[in-house]
Amino acid sequence: LLPEKCLALNITCWKKKLKISGRELLSVPTQVFGLEQLQVLEMSPERESCLRYRMELLPQEISRLRNLTCLYVDSNNLKKIPAEIGTLSCLERLTLSNNSLSSLPTEMGALQRLQSLHLANNSLTELPEPLCQLRSLTFLDVSDNKIDTIPSSIRHLEKLETLLLLFNSLESIPEDVCLLRNLHTLWLGNNHLRSLPAAFGELVNLDWGYNYCSCNFEGNPLESPPPEVCSRGPEGIRDYFSSLRRIWKD
Repeated sequence: LLPEKCLALNITCWKKKLKISGRELLSVPTQVFGLEQLQVLEMSPERESCLRYRMELLPQEISRLRNLTCLYVDSNNLKKIPAEIGTLSCLERLTLSNNSLSSLPTEMGALQRLQSLHLANNSLTELPEPLCQLRSLTFLDVSDNKIDTIPSSIRHLEKLETLLLLFNSLESIPEDVCLLRNLHTLWLGNNHLRSLPAAFGELVNLDWGYNYCSCNFEGNPLESPPPEVCSRGPEGIRDYFSSLRRIWKD
């Protein structure tokens, strides 16, 4: 089917999917929020040449789109997200990367169907507590922020499979991360980590194995365990801490 041009030149509607780009990002037409059956809404610049047209504010009227499953608002100039985001109970994928966010509303914790959340390249200084309430989350990217703290409540993200924390300001990782036994990908590169939790080796499903990825640990001043041990994967890390415990016990 050919797309139907609607509302304005840079708004293209494919039945239950709508893409907005160009000048319309500067002031999203109010008619958009009357499309209550909409499931996918893209409001991001299409390409680098369009970056002069960026959304400054996500309208509160977003709450009217209760059937949204995917919302893409990356590469804009958003400094905050309205509390009304928490009413989008069907939301499964949310992209907020490449904005200017320093915090998130507590209401985001209500997005219990959310599976994929992209927050890379913002201005977060800590992992927001509301994110740790998202029990369905399987993918979380908070790389390239200023995060120096991970709350212990991260242990509640039991379904999490991918956690990207590279290019932040972390000096430590809480033991609670080691309870995320479904993790397959954990990137910690380019932080300030000198040590890993003693239970880190229990993350047996981490999949780098012998294919050591520089995103895992490179760019950290690791001492315990040293980088050559980390390159062996969870099994090598587990053996390292086991040997330390035996030394301490003796």
